[in-house]
Amino acid sequence: MTTAVLDSPHYRPGPWRLVPPAPHRPVHAAVARMLLTRVAAQLPVRVVLPDGQIVGTAPDGPATLRIHDAAFFHRVGADALVGFGESFMAGEWDATDPAAALTPFAARMGTLVPAWLQTLRRWYVRYQPDGARNPPERARKHIEHHYDLSNELFARFLDSSMTYSSAVFKPGDTLEAAQARKIDRLLDRLQVGEGTRLLEIGTGWGALAVRAAQRGAQVTTVTLSTEQCEAARVRASDAGMAARVDVRLCDYRHLNGTWDAVVSVEMIEAVGAPHWREFVEALDRFVVPGGRVGVQAIVLPHDRMLATRNQLTWIHKYIFPGGALPSVEELTRLTQAHTRLRLHDTLAFGQSYATTLRAWRDRFTSAAEDVEALGFDATFRRMWIFYLAYCEAGFASDYLNVVQLVWERQDA
Repeated sequence: MTTAVLDSPHYRPGPWRLVPPAPHRPVHAAVARMLLTRVAAQLPVRVVLPDGQIVGTAPDGPATLRIHDAAFFHRVGADALVGFGESFMAGEWDATDPAAALTPFAARMGTLVPAWLQTLRRWYVRYQPDGARNPPERARKHIEHHYDLSNELFARFLDSSMTYSSAVFKPGDTLEAAQARKIDRLLDRLQVGEGTRLLEIGTGWGALAVRAAQRGAQVTTVTLSTEQCEAARVRASDAGMAARVDVRLCDYRHLNGTWDAVVSVEMIEAVGAPHWREFVEALDRFVVPGGRVGVQAIVLPHDRMLATRNQLTWIHKYIFPGGALPSVEELTRLTQAHTRLRLHDTLAFGQSYATTLRAWRDRFTSAAEDVEALGFDATFRRMWIFYLAYCEAGFASDYLNVVQLVWERQDA
């Protein structure tokens, strides 16, 4: 189901984006150390400092974070959370279980920095270039940066359906079963069945499109990823659904036509805050009167969305450039103000995402030798482990959530 990594024009072997040393700023480093020790002392974590000092209330175990090098404080002091992630990539700190160690910090994300220091935000917070704008040519580059790394890489940690979004878990589920439940639930809410004309924005590796086709739908699905486009076409063909699944390599903004239903799973995160209105207006334009639109989205609490939507984070710099997480309130406001879409159904399942990410991280860690053989070096592997653990902590702490929102176009 996947193309060979060495045949990919986007394959980039290691060394992977070597992390430059942090600038030596003693005052910044001292402030970073003070903040860490102050916060850790109040949390169920255990932090071992380079000099052997131990801070925190937890016993040695999963929530133990060990700082090996004082360069950690220089990175964090110079570049806050971006530096925190880069320090992990550089091997300057580690944890028994990175997600368990990060979860207590994520639970206090909005209050980690004291109020007096918050007033100095403009001096130390970095912002995404060009206001996080994603015109079509830049959007394609951003998608290629992540999704065209290598189908073989993603196959090492995703389930057999190659579904790269949160599953909906019930007790005893395998990852495969939980992913199938997520897809079928969304298609059920969209009333996708025999004869439905379905538009999917963001193909992934084709699992949803193929499943919709198996239910009798005629599917148009669009992606900006060359790798995913090719793999989705192969998946549809192998499933005997090539005649029902039209996979297009194009920007959704270049589409014309209407469909009975529109679906988009965890693609809005890549749209960028300045384009959210453009995105929901397109959803409204593509669906017929009385038709339904389903969006699965990672969301932030509204106040955190307002505070962070244009910031440059570690995730933006290394994983998803140009992206931003909306809030349910913002999506509701935009659809009510600028579209005929009215909310019909909502499901929030953030803890399922924590479980999904843990499964991905376990699989990725177990496949370390295979990932190395694909040409991805130790820096990349540490980057990917931090990415999965960082996100898992966000959902486990309820700082992040994931929702399925279903709207119906009401013209009356």
